[in-house]
Amino acid sequence: MKFGIDRLLSEPDLLQQLSGRRVALVAHPASVTADLTHSLDALIGAGVNVTSAFGPQHGLKGDKQDNMVETADELDPKYGIPVFSLYGEVRRPTGQMMSTADVFLFDLQDLGCRIYTFVTTLLYLLEAAAKGGKAVWVLDRPNPAGRPVEGTLLQPGQESFVGAAPMPMRHGLTMGEMGHRFIRQFKLDVDYRVIDMHHWLPEAGPGFGWPEDRVWINPSPNAASINMARAYAGTVMLEGTTLSEGRGTTRPLEVLFGAPDVDAGAVLAEMQRIAPNWLEGCAIRPCWFEPTFHKHAGRLCNGLMVHAERPFYEHEAFRPWRLQALAFKAIRRTYPEYDLWRDFPYEYETERLAIDVINGGPGLREWVDDECAEPLDLDTAAASDEARWRDQVADILLY
Repeated sequence: MKFGIDRLLSEPDLLQQLSGRRVALVAHPASVTADLTHSLDALIGAGVNVTSAFGPQHGLKGDKQDNMVETADELDPKYGIPVFSLYGEVRRPTGQMMSTADVFLFDLQDLGCRIYTFVTTLLYLLEAAAKGGKAVWVLDRPNPAGRPVEGTLLQPGQESFVGAAPMPMRHGLTMGEMGHRFIRQFKLDVDYRVIDMHHWLPEAGPGFGWPEDRVWINPSPNAASINMARAYAGTVMLEGTTLSEGRGTTRPLEVLFGAPDVDAGAVLAEMQRIAPNWLEGCAIRPCWFEPTFHKHAGRLCNGLMVHAERPFYEHEAFRPWRLQALAFKAIRRTYPEYDLWRDFPYEYETERLAIDVINGGPGLREWVDDECAEPLDLDTAAASDEARWRDQVADILLY
């Protein structure tokens, strides 16, 4: 198969359409060709007139570790072109930034999750391009989580940098498809094109979204594996809690929680009692770890490790958003007074609890904290939203 960047570089008729035009590249460390050449080097090597580059959250180099760690603008030391940060002084491209090119190539590897901020960066770029009369080409890449859709829709008025628009936590789209969704939803008049992939089979095993003949490169510092990419739509919610998500270890965002004052075995037993079917599609293993930084640094934590990988992975059965919600519910029932929700500025939001920002509304938190709420209540609400989303995007699927 071919990713969008590989098609662009190998098809002369596509490259010819960039001739005589100033080109900008939106990229990060995973923006590479099939032979692992970075897209910036490959495009310039192919004679494309790249006049600027843009880095999303974590930077073009992918060196920034945590949320709200900003990247500054700079000059590329090799090519002397400006490299603009879309996670620094601004998160929306400015008019001055947009004036540096005619065509903007968007080549970001995504995780298929609403909260992963590259989705929002795409929307902001499309809006700026529509305003400035610029063209946007998405060089499409796989959604490593495949087509499954999961989670409640973001509620109107709950938009943020980790919630660009009403969509479920696992949206099931590629970035190229998401661009079509944004253009229709926000009625954008923009010159938009998707350089689609050849022969991507999102529901085919054993990769189920990620082709096994392509290596995985971290699109952000803590996105270290396909296991993480599959689990992320659930484990990312830990960022809004006092529980460790495994930052400061070698397997961040691959655990359902870690804490020095929680008995993981007792929580797992409660999860199995409450909703055993929500644990399907993966293996759950009690584990111990001591973070070297971030939450509970230097303290021994007991937790639960998620293995959404062979031989335990079942693509259709694995539901990480429900799995993580169930872990929260089991902790609340096992430790009713546990200080679960973290109150701190999260992705530039200071008025709402982080867990509500992450989920696009207070619904999940309220379900966890309501001692009378049962799994069926959350499942019913989510299933309705999931069905609505599938209907809304059915006609924009490219694969």
